Order: sequence, then structure tokens, then C-alpha cells
Amino acid sequence: MFLKKVEGPRAVTLPDGTIMTRADLPAPNTRRWVASRKAAVVRGVLYGLITQSDALRKYGLSDEEFKSWVAAVADHGEDALKATALKKYRQP
Repeated sequence: MFLKKVEGPRAVTLPDGTIMTRADLPAPNTRRWVASRKAAVVRGVLYGLITQSDALRKYGLSDEEFKSWVAAVADHGEDALKATALKKYRQP
């Protein structure tokens, strides 16, 4: 079996003990961003599976959009990434 050469780790262990691999990241041609896919990208970047610049390039995200995802997760948890919860979590 041959493994494709990739930059960085192939898998990382998350604080809850689960292992996240590159296969857990969304496909590069993702157009419909549901909360679970956003959370997977944020976790991948925060725990060192993929660099932020690689994620932005691979998924066609703006720096501002990605930072808003990270801020939402940091402030309110992964539920804040749901499109139906925008109004609830963005109240002053």
C-alpha cells in the first residue's frame, strides 16, 4: 500500500480523545456549508491537522469568514455555526 505524501500530520488526537484524520475534513468542492462541516474545518485548523492558509485556499474561504467561524465556536460552541441560530448568538 502506498500513502500519498502530505504536509503536516495525517491524524491528530482531540482533547476528548477522538482521533481526527484528513479524511474527516470536508471535500474541497464543498458548496453547502452545514454546521458540522464548518466545525470540522475549525477543529482541523485549531488542532494542527491543516494550516489556516491551506484551509482558506482549499475551501475558497475568506479570512474574515473563517475568523467568524472560530469566534462563534470560541464564544458559544459549535451550535453557533448553525445558520438557523445566527440571530440567537449574534445578539448584543
